Amino acid sequence: MRQMTSLTGTATAGSTAARRLIFDGHIAGFGTTEGTRIVVGRWRSSPLGSFTDVMVERADGLRVLLAPRDDVAELVAGTYAFDAVHVVPVGLRTDEGRRRWRLRAGPLTADLSLGARTRIGHLLLAVPRHRAVAPLVATAADPFARVLLDGVRTRGTAGQGSREWYVASDQHAVTAVRALWGSADLGALAPVEPPVRFGFSSVPAAPTVTRVRTVIEMSAGRTRPGH
Repeated sequence: MRQMTSLTGTATAGSTAARRLIFDGHIAGFGTTEGTRIVVGRWRSSPLGSFTDVMVERADGLRVLLAPRDDVAELVAGTYAFDAVHVVPVGLRTDEGRRRWRLRAGPLTADLSLGARTRIGHLLLAVPRHRAVAPLVATAADPFARVLLDGVRTRGTAGQGSREWYVASDQHAVTAVRALWGSADLGALAPVEPPVRFGFSSVPAAPTVTRVRTVIEMSAGRTRPGH
């Protein structure tokens, strides 16, 4: 495990225009009876290519980012808040018709079982997914997310003056998990309670995997991912 020592870069002189970065993939959120809550981002398409990153909030409140590369660590840690950032091998594969996720990320081992599409997932199938309208869709959905999903926001302000929008288009339940931190068993599947504190939004309290498009509008001073 290698700890990141520098999370910020310097802006390029003369940069004035904000830039929007688009990430397409899935976010899994689940808790454990030991008290650890975990958020997995499985990004099939992004400005940094395909990658998986893991945000962990331990039972004592320690917020840890597990990232596969320095560029991913810099971008994610520059957008969200963590107490520790580690660059470690991160691998995620799916089995049995994508109904099982097998995650290995440094000290974390997690095997997830996915179930049926949720009620919200059925509704999300009708959400427009065109990239050009993503911020508008997220803005329109935000008041409903606040009411229906405690702790969940679909738009807000991210780190270093950035803005962010989430557009979900499908969702499946997580029905079971086997998770270890090192050799310590984290216990059975549990809700994400209390909400995680990495950014302006948590994931749903009910353990789920959500298909999502994330748009990050970087401030003028950040001219490339992670800077």
